[in-house]
Amino acid sequence: MEKKRVLYVNQEIMPYLEETPMGSIGRILPQKVQESGKEIRTFMPRYGLINERRNQLHEVIRLSGMNLIIDDIDHPLIIKVASIQQARMQVYFIDNEDFFHRKFMFFDKSGKFFDDNDERSVFFAKGVLETVKKLGWAPDLIHCHGWFASLLPLFVRTAYKDNPLFVDSKIIFSLYNDEFNEKFQERIKDKIIMNGLSESDFGHYMSGDYVSFMKGAIDRSDALIVGSPDVNPEILEYAKSSGKPMLDYLDSEDYYVAYNQFYDSIIGEE
Repeated sequence: MEKKRVLYVNQEIMPYLEETPMGSIGRILPQKVQESGKEIRTFMPRYGLINERRNQLHEVIRLSGMNLIIDDIDHPLIIKVASIQQARMQVYFIDNEDFFHRKFMFFDKSGKFFDDNDERSVFFAKGVLETVKKLGWAPDLIHCHGWFASLLPLFVRTAYKDNPLFVDSKIIFSLYNDEFNEKFQERIKDKIIMNGLSESDFGHYMSGDYVSFMKGAIDRSDALIVGSPDVNPEILEYAKSSGKPMLDYLDSEDYYVAYNQFYDSIIGEE
């Protein structure tokens, strides 16, 4: 029997960033799921505040070198990798000099939301999918964590829906308390659009704010997990009203057991 494959698309992973509940899940969950007998691949952005030398990141030449087009501009895609030895786990990093070499995640030192956060999230989602294509690795399940991964369900269900690697993939989206109040610029549709994706596919994403991005991800996912105890009430209500399978927030150290069982209920056991 072939191992089930789980693709993790993470906004944060310890120890590459300071510890947060989301980053802790990003670190522990893939390890535990791998130990349960599944095959995993894990991705996150290579934010500029990540210390490459300390964390021993190195470029994967065979995966790098692609250009991703966003708003008619070519952006080079660089893939780096690091190992978490005690977990026997690799983490792939999506990198680009223009988007990820600043020393902050989403806000500058004065607390201003980066104007290009929408483009950065588009680049991240496309970068993950293009790298998985290059790896030739077909995930049974894609588990997305954080708003920065919220465009990935849209892309998988539209522009990438006919790709053999993703045609049977199920998507789980985790909801967290990672809200921002800013709104993306009106030209966001020009940044998201690509072959196989039209404006009529955007749905909630078109509004360009946090709540709409979450609703869009909920619409395009197969199942949902509540990852924080204090998720935005409007988003939580929308998730419940979707009728999709949903795992409620678990305040226990062995939450990963329930997550893994939830995976099996979504992708099926052979």
